[in-house]
Amino acid sequence: MENRPRLLLVEDDRALSGLLADLLADEGYEVEVAGDGHLGLHRALTRDYQVMVVDRGLPALDGLELVARARAHGVTCPVLLLTARGAVADRVAGLDAGAEDYLVKPFEVAELTARLRALRRRHPDAAGWLPLGRRRLDVGNRRVVDGTEEIPLSAREFAVLHALAGRPRKVFTRAELLSTAFDRADAPGTVDACVHHLRRKLGRDAVRTVHGLGYRLGAG
Repeated sequence: MENRPRLLLVEDDRALSGLLADLLADEGYEVEVAGDGHLGLHRALTRDYQVMVVDRGLPALDGLELVARARAHGVTCPVLLLTARGAVADRVAGLDAGAEDYLVKPFEVAELTARLRALRRRHPDAAGWLPLGRRRLDVGNRRVVDGTEEIPLSAREFAVLHALAGRPRKVFTRAELLSTAFDRADAPGTVDACVHHLRRKLGRDAVRTVHGLGYRLGAG
């Protein structure tokens, strides 16, 4: 039997999610549905998908935060956001959170399926890597590659570095890194400790301190 591409649909409107799940299954996808943000994030972190469709206005965990946390934990499959908000600022927020595409409700199913096909063409490999100056971050294996040298990372080190590398021009506050890369119970000092360990492994230039604001990706 031919393998069907796996798609995660995170949508709290049961009628809409049921309709979309059936239509997407007819398009050849193996569809899994999550009805809230927490369940959607759990599935994104524990299962492999070729593409995700995420509603922005979710209960429990907002769609933007879901995408940002998934990216921080190494999830690289393409994401399309669904939303009732069509303003430019809302679209920019969705793309900055880590989504590749944005579709405003109401929409035509033909446009949704065409956008999903385009996403999959642009992202044939969901593992991928991110540049770190002269090095690169191997997302699939959670390590830094420097020529022939491979530097393994802990889960927390990877989460912080992945967040920084995913948006290299952004200055992340400690609170932002804490919310995307750590458990809520962790103290802000945990971020500083993790950055310290990254610098010991990769050099002081790997993560840059922006005094009074937070951290950003360094020169590597």
